[in-house]
Amino acid sequence: MNFSNPNNIKVFVVEDDLFMQAVLQEFLQATYEVAIYPNGFDALASMQRGNLPDLIIADLNTPQLGGLELIEQIKISDFFYSIPIIILSGEESTAKRIECLNAGADDFIVKPFNPAELDARIKVILRRMGKLTLNL
Repeated sequence: MNFSNPNNIKVFVVEDDLFMQAVLQEFLQATYEVAIYPNGFDALASMQRGNLPDLIIADLNTPQLGGLELIEQIKISDFFYSIPIIILSGEESTAKRIECLNAGADDFIVKPFNPAELDARIKVILRRMGKLTLNL
């Protein structure tokens, strides 16, 4: 348990690139409890075992179950529907962003990204959910 996580916020990171996993782990663990999954299938399996995150950050293109498919699986579930999802992708296509947002993603961030901007976007979503106060 991370002592700088007073709200006990759990973030799942779905990313197959080892470098990006390390970057996101290093950056996010200062504020959140972080679990890394190499694909959406493993993240979904963990959720089905009762390990529920407060927020998911998912790469658009991971093997077995990519970001868009993960969004679709989460949004059709009565149990997981309300879990917010931020998509990270090197894909700059406006059409792909719109597709993800229309499927239920809460945000879409293009790689490379500014970690401070990612943190600000995470906090906006968590505040809307009532899981975070402004002073974190």
